[in-house]
Amino acid sequence: MTSIATIEKNSVTPVQKKSIRFPARSFLAFALAPEAPLEEWFEGLDHWTENSPGFFAGRPVVLDLNLLRPDPSEVGSLVAQLAERGIRIYAIEANGIEVLGPDLPPLLKGARPTVIDESEARPESGSKPASSAQTAEPPASKSLIIRSPIRSGQSVYHPYGDVIVLGSVGSGSEIVAGGSVHVYGTLRGRVFAGATGNSEALIFCRRNEAELLAVDGWYQTAEDMEPSSRGRAVQVFLENDVIQVTALN
Repeated sequence: MTSIATIEKNSVTPVQKKSIRFPARSFLAFALAPEAPLEEWFEGLDHWTENSPGFFAGRPVVLDLNLLRPDPSEVGSLVAQLAERGIRIYAIEANGIEVLGPDLPPLLKGARPTVIDESEARPESGSKPASSAQTAEPPASKSLIIRSPIRSGQSVYHPYGDVIVLGSVGSGSEIVAGGSVHVYGTLRGRVFAGATGNSEALIFCRRNEAELLAVDGWYQTAEDMEPSSRGRAVQVFLENDVIQVTALN
């Protein structure tokens, strides 16, 4: 006796192909720009890290070689010396260098010292897309008012305007502002004013006990400040690429 097996065809559910997302991220990266002679530059860097231990931990750092202009074969040694100091290089900027070894951080293309807001760059519905040569305007400057004290270890990042702190700023904390910084209490942490490229930014505080004060990338540590500026109200500004810390009358 012959049996006949009936094969039922199961309905096949089409598999939807998933697309891969490439979401963009915008964040603050600090740039290190070594200069010759390198021995003196590293001495200055060591002085910084001694006064601000752990400052570069977990931070993206870009190595800007446009001032130093080393031979491509020397880049690896420079990256290694920074790694010995706990500084991990995220990317490298170097005009004139087209290729680096696969063991080195990537070459960064098209980096700008300004900050672009994605919402401002998005075209309106029905409008024509802007030319790729055009740069989106940054959003209007806005002040950030912080009504509570900034505790030790906290970090405030506000790239589009001034930061106003109505209380005090604890040691080990930091403020990074695109504009000026006003502290109406005691300042014991680190302040970076004009961090996105504003040499006209200012820093004001009612009582200066700061670990570090910086404007447009130029800085003074506590050890560099005049003793007469400590413990009193001061204003900080940049003059001929030198940080000035003067008393407020």
